[in-house]
Amino acid sequence: MTPGLWELVIKGVWVTVQLLVFSALLGAVVAFVVGIARTHRLRSVRFLAGCYTEVFRGTSALVMIFWVYFVLPPAFGWQLVPTWAGTLALGLTYGAYGTEIVRGALTAVEPAQREGGIALGFTPWQRMRLILLPQAVPEMIPSFCNLLIELLKGTALVSVMGMGDLAFSGNLVRLALQESAEIYSYILVIYFVIAFLLTRLMRGLEKRLKEQLAGQAAVRTARRPVGQPTGGVA
Repeated sequence: MTPGLWELVIKGVWVTVQLLVFSALLGAVVAFVVGIARTHRLRSVRFLAGCYTEVFRGTSALVMIFWVYFVLPPAFGWQLVPTWAGTLALGLTYGAYGTEIVRGALTAVEPAQREGGIALGFTPWQRMRLILLPQAVPEMIPSFCNLLIELLKGTALVSVMGMGDLAFSGNLVRLALQESAEIYSYILVIYFVIAFLLTRLMRGLEKRLKEQLAGQAAVRTARRPVGQPTGGVA
């Protein structure tokens, strides 16, 4: 390929990475807020959070992109640029999948931990922040890693809006060179490299969080007076 075509591909990679980061940040916020709401003591809160999860998990991400880009803006009299339309659609959709990861990890924490927080007089938010999340987050990382890879592959859907992501740029290069096998092979390799780097990053984060959690547990064990029970807040 000529330098100009390589430059087009590189710009497409940059657009894809930006979209991935923005969508992942939005999805993470949605996942934690709605996921925590799904464990709320009030049934009405759990019901609303469950409705959101089911709606966005049960709809096509591609159709959601169309809806956010073509249907939602005219209804409010404004227009979204493709980048933000893609970010909103992908973040809300994949965030709905993330809610189940958060909910599952929180409910997997031993009941004794919650009971210990109640015994210490912690508020629900203090129990969540100081007891439940520190233990649940490391267990979420592998599932979030898989979801992040799926989100990376889902970013290719924004090409239907004419957004110059990696998939769209690769198709333009294919049309210019009239060569499908070589160009699409390059695109596959680039997606694989990005996914591999994300996997290594998430594994490093998981290892670090588990080491911190183990270190904190060791410090608490060392400070515990001899003969004191080991149950309660970890």
